[in-house]
This record gives sequence, C-alpha cells and structure tokens, in this order.
Amino acid sequence: MVMYGPGPFLYTVFIIVSWIIMLYTLNFYYLAYQSKTKKGPRQIARAPSLASLPAVTIQLPLYNEKYVARRLISAVCGMDYPKEKMQIQLLDDSDDDTVDLIRAIVDEYRFKGFDIVHVRRADRTGYKAGALKEGMKSATGEFIAIFDADFIPPANFLKHLLGHFGDPKMGFVQCKWGHVNEDYSTMTWAEAVSLDIHFLVEQKAKSQNQIILNFNGTAGIWRKSCIEDAGGWHTGTLVEDMDLSYRAQMKGWKCKFLDDFVVDAELPVQMNAAKRQQFRWAKGSIQVAQKLLVDVIINRKVTAESKVQAMVHMTRHIVNPLFLAQFLIFPMLLAMDFTLYQGDWAPLAVSAIYIALGPGGYLLVINKVWQRQWKGKAKQFFFLNFFAAGMTVNNSVGVFDALFGRKNEFLRTPKFGIVKRGDDWRGKEYVLPFTRTTLLEIFFAVYGVISIFVAIFSGNGLYAPLIAMPTIGFIYVAYLTIVHSQFGRKKVHRLESPRPAAVQPKKTAGQKILLPGTLAFLLLGAGLAYYGYYASIYPLEQSLGLLSRAETAQTPEQLTEYVGMAKRLMPEKGNPVWLFPTARTDFAVLHLQLDAMLVRSAQLSVQEPHTEVYGVAMADMHAASLIIQESIEETIPFIYISPTNLTISGAWVAVILSIFAAMRIAGTKRFQEATATVHT
Repeated sequence: MVMYGPGPFLYTVFIIVSWIIMLYTLNFYYLAYQSKTKKGPRQIARAPSLASLPAVTIQLPLYNEKYVARRLISAVCGMDYPKEKMQIQLLDDSDDDTVDLIRAIVDEYRFKGFDIVHVRRADRTGYKAGALKEGMKSATGEFIAIFDADFIPPANFLKHLLGHFGDPKMGFVQCKWGHVNEDYSTMTWAEAVSLDIHFLVEQKAKSQNQIILNFNGTAGIWRKSCIEDAGGWHTGTLVEDMDLSYRAQMKGWKCKFLDDFVVDAELPVQMNAAKRQQFRWAKGSIQVAQKLLVDVIINRKVTAESKVQAMVHMTRHIVNPLFLAQFLIFPMLLAMDFTLYQGDWAPLAVSAIYIALGPGGYLLVINKVWQRQWKGKAKQFFFLNFFAAGMTVNNSVGVFDALFGRKNEFLRTPKFGIVKRGDDWRGKEYVLPFTRTTLLEIFFAVYGVISIFVAIFSGNGLYAPLIAMPTIGFIYVAYLTIVHSQFGRKKVHRLESPRPAAVQPKKTAGQKILLPGTLAFLLLGAGLAYYGYYASIYPLEQSLGLLSRAETAQTPEQLTEYVGMAKRLMPEKGNPVWLFPTARTDFAVLHLQLDAMLVRSAQLSVQEPHTEVYGVAMADMHAASLIIQESIEETIPFIYISPTNLTISGAWVAVILSIFAAMRIAGTKRFQEATATVHT
C-alpha cells in the first residue's frame, strides 16, 4: 500500500464518509424498531360533542393553482362540520388567472352560507410562511387547519383530529399523506413509497415514543395558542413547518402523528417538479439546523433521545453530498490499485454489507410494515433506489445553497390535477423548463459508466454492481428531466388570455431528435472517455502489474523480462503531474531508471547466484522496482485531471448546454410567432 500521495488521503476521506452514511442508515433502522415499540398506554381520541365543537380556521395557501383550486375548496367545504364554526381563508398569492377562478369559487360558496374569505397581499413577502402569517391576523378559530393545494381532505377530517386535542398542551396533530396518483408512473411509485416509509417508520416511531416530531406543512391541525406561543410563522427558511414545530416543542408543547388517518394528495408527475420539491426540503432542513440545532441541544425540556433525533433529522440531507463524494472517490482508488481491504474475500464481504444495510434492510422493514402487501411496495422500492440516487445531485445543490447562505425564492411544486394513468400534463401551464443541474447529473452518469469499466479492467469487477446502481439512478433522473422539460414556454399571467389550443407550438424535427441526439452524444462521450482510459491509463496499470512481478522476481532473467515489458508500455517522456511537478513523476527519468535496472540485471546474470553480493543486488533492484511503482501510481490521478481532459470535458458540457439553450430560444420564437398569428 502506498503510504504517501493522494491515495491514503482519498482512502481516509472515503472511510470517514462511509462511516457517517452508515450511522444515518443505522438510525433509520433504530426508528424502524421504535415504530413497533409503543411506550405507555394507547390514548383513544374522543370526538367532541356537537355542542362543544370549537371554532376552526382553515387556511388554504395558494399560488397559481388553477388546476386543483376547485378540487381543494370543494373538499374543504364538503367537510362534516357546522358552517358557523368554520372560517375558510383562501390565502391567494397568485399572479395568473387563478385569481379570477378563486374569486368566483369564493363567491359561490359564500352564497351557500360559508364563512369563506379571499385574502390577497400586495406582494409575496415570505411566500407560504408569509401568507400563513397574514392569515393569522384575521383568524378567528381556536384551531388552525392547513391544506396545501394538492390535498383532498376527507369529510370527517376536523371531527376526527379535534378528538386528539383533549390534552391542553397538545400543540398540533399531523396526518399521514395518501396518494391519488400513486400508479401514474415509475416516478410516482418511487415518491409514494419514499413518503410512506417516512410517515410509517420515522414519524410513527417519533410520535408514539415521545420523540421530537416535525409538522409536514399540510394535512394537520394546530392549536392557535401554540403557534402564537412559539413565535408564529417565521419566513427565514424554506421549511417554515419544521421551523415552527421544533420551536413549539422546545416550549413544551406536545404533538402527535396519526398513522391510521390518511389525507390524499397529488404527487408531482414531472421530474423537474419533484426535483424542485426535494431541493426545497433539502435546503430548508439545513437552514433550520443552522437556526435551531444549538437551541435544541441546550434546551432542558428536550430529552437526550430527542436531541439526537433532531440533529439527525435536521442534518440528514448532508448524506447527499457525502454520497457523491464517495461515488467520486471509489473509482479513483480502484484506478490507483489502492488496497481498499485485505483479503480476497473483501469485495464479496463489502457487497454483502452494502446489500444488508441498504436494499436488504429496507426490504425487511417494508415486509414488516406492509406485511401481505409488501411485494407491491418492494416493486416500488426498486425504482426508489434509482430515484433517490439520481436525486442526490439536486439535493446536494440545495445543501450547499443553505451552507453558503444563498437566498432563493420559494418555488412551489406545480400541480396539474393528475389522478389516473393517461391524464396528460404536458400541454398545461406551470410545466417547468430544463435546469442546468441536469448537466451535473449527466456528468455523474458518464463518470459512473467510466467507473464501471475502471472497476472491471482494474481487476475489481465485483465492485462494478455497486457503481452501476447509482449510475443507473443518475441516468434515470437526467433522462426523465430531459423528457419532461419544456423549452421556450411562456408564462401566462392573469391579465393575459390563456393560450388557445391552436397556439400550442408543435414539436419541430429538432425537438423530436433532441432526446435520441442527446443520448447519442452521451454515448459518444462515454466512448471517448473509455478510449482515453484504454489508451493512457490502462497501459500504466499493466506496467504496474509487471513491475510488481519484477519486485518478486527470483532471477535477473525474470526481472529483465518484466521490466522490459513494463518499459514498452510507459510513455517515453512527459510529466503528467502538472501541479508542482517533480523528477519522481517524469517519464523520461523513469525510463532512465528502468534502463539502469536492465543494465544492472544483465551484469548480475553472469554473476554466481546465491552469494551475498548477488542477494544484495537483487534486493536493491526489487526496491528500485517498488519506487518506480509508487511514482507511476502518483501520476495516474493527474492523468485523469490533465488540462487536456478538463478542456475536453468543459467543451463537452458546453455543447450540451448550447443544445438546450438553442432549443429554448427556438421554442420561444415559435410561441411568439404562433401568438402573433392568432392576434392577426
């Protein structure tokens, strides 16, 4: 094992990252165990009598939700609760024709006797948190129920949840989310099982074991006095729900999650929308950690177990950049022929541990949670593996945005009213455009393909499946992002007329060949990268193997044969170490050293074997062979990041970026031409 150079440093980082990720994984299994362990007697909710039903304010924060606004409002107004005890607030920050739609619906239900108000602000200061804060100023209810636009509350929602507020210190009650379009695509499969695992394992374990719990932003009820006592809604993070729920529990308020009461909602059907949602959760969690983690740790009202779980929950998205670091480092270590683990059994043991702590362990949890229905969820979990791996790039950007204090607009997740397979969303407003984050996903996809070849050709083929799994995930997410992206769409504002069907720009020949052309370009890049590896790295790895044999050669003739073969595989000149180069990594110098070994070996071949002089000379040449090996190993990482390779990679990314920029410009131009034609 080389004891200096980049190898030991990368290996140390790799091991540290692996342990951190494993600790987060083990914590999940701890919660899975806790979700089956109930502390204390089960508390039965008692529904309040009709005469004692409290006044409730229902807040519906909306922003450009014309496809789901009526569905939400109709469900809320259809709840089995006295009209005179419901105040419904439409907290509408829309800037398109959703405003007129909501105004008409509000007038309709007000005529039917509902206390329903349409709240409009001058601007979107604070976004959703700002809207909820504005609504609190005029809220008349003792309790506050909150629903996002994509939710469909059942008729008995209020009566059922209010039965859990018998304890005056109960601050909020959270329901499990259901999914009206779970079977729409493989992506919604992955989203659904991911959310189900979060609720039925993490939230359930924390709730029934009195561990600090986060509110999920919707499908729940708050006690108004709890919100006020905790300091109200703050607008400094992208996850105002987590922020408020932690502050409330630090004040001594209790909370509860109901795993047996489900409120259906619509899952994002466009990959870009899912990425936006995941980005917001990742960045917001780190923002809350920066804001509240120290306060939680030093708060005496928070138990030690809750402190640990709060730290894990707030910081868990750190796993995303750590995973990417691990993904980048592992192939480098294989390419350097670095001894990762001792023993021929190591690759099998590592793979077994990965399967046991990863997919195997999760499948066991799924089996325990869903029991007879576990096979269907296991099928969904198969796609979740790819979805989660591919999403690490997007989430890592969110983590770094939070760590570096970058301010972002609260970008909502668009909804299209999609319920069943076959429902189309592509021709609707709010479809999101292509994002540059996809270029990073493409990079990791290509890097993964190259890494698979590196694992195979470095004699570590058993590690190839471990690299292939996340690589497929990067390809999966990048592919769906490209397929789902809109190029050149124009936002239709409230004062404009909605786009007529005749104005929908048709796909041109260029758009039709965009996806296959991009995939072909990716394959070309992977092919060129493989050729570069085969032409420049692979010969050096072969020479390392030959020099390793020379290091153990028993005769000068054997040593001469191996050194001569290694010499022919090495470049005759050049120094790949462009950053602080030394004579150690100069190929011309290495060739001189090999020539000296060959000369000395030829001289030694005529000497009497098994003498002291003979033995010392062979030992010296063995040591010289080892030194040359170490020098070659030091050059290999710099060949990967040579100025030429960096330039080619930059040009390759620039071409992809140019393709999508051109498609955007062309799409915008076609829309403008079509609009001009209609006006004419």
